Amino acid sequence: MSTPTTSNLAKAVIIAGGTEVPVKFNPTEYNLNKSVTFVEKSIPGFTTPVTQFGSGESETLSMELFFDAYEEKNRDVRKYTEKLRDLLKVDGAQHAPPVCRFVWGSLDFTCLLQSANTTFTMFLDSGVPVRARMDVTFQEYKPPRRQREENPRSSPDKSKLHRVTEDETLWVLADEEYGDPTRWRAIAEANGIDNPRTLRPGALLVVPTLES
Repeated sequence: MSTPTTSNLAKAVIIAGGTEVPVKFNPTEYNLNKSVTFVEKSIPGFTTPVTQFGSGESETLSMELFFDAYEEKNRDVRKYTEKLRDLLKVDGAQHAPPVCRFVWGSLDFTCLLQSANTTFTMFLDSGVPVRARMDVTFQEYKPPRRQREENPRSSPDKSKLHRVTEDETLWVLADEEYGDPTRWRAIAEANGIDNPRTLRPGALLVVPTLES
């Protein structure tokens, strides 16, 4: 367990619906994790599957938070931990847990609280907990509209004609034109090709614009 230290760092804060949820002490460290998913597709005539980008996974922010109410008038530390755990509850108006922001210096992470594991470490004689630590994980929240604005997808400027060469296949042509051999069906459909294995050398094919 990391020991909380006093420093001159800016105060970390969690903001949910315009309300600040107290962190009490800054974390001693945090972890950001980002990953993507790839899928493999088997293509006739290829000796190995084609690896294709599938989708990005949500980035996660995780850390350990420390809470201490021993020196306070109201010595029940749950006044802090429960406010954070409330971010896991379904909001009646939104029918989902609230979107929040974890802000600390240059880090401004829009997210949902994914998990909160609380360990109470010190108690009064009455059994009231006065110290606790919480392992929390926040999951990135990014609505579709914002994703489209940040990552506009492009397509070929216009349909064009392509003359088939000896031993050329639709898979090779799709890879050359689109950078993805699995998109060969777009060319097949544009040219009324039922059997992609029967391309005739010298034939003129329409290479269509892909939908974004």
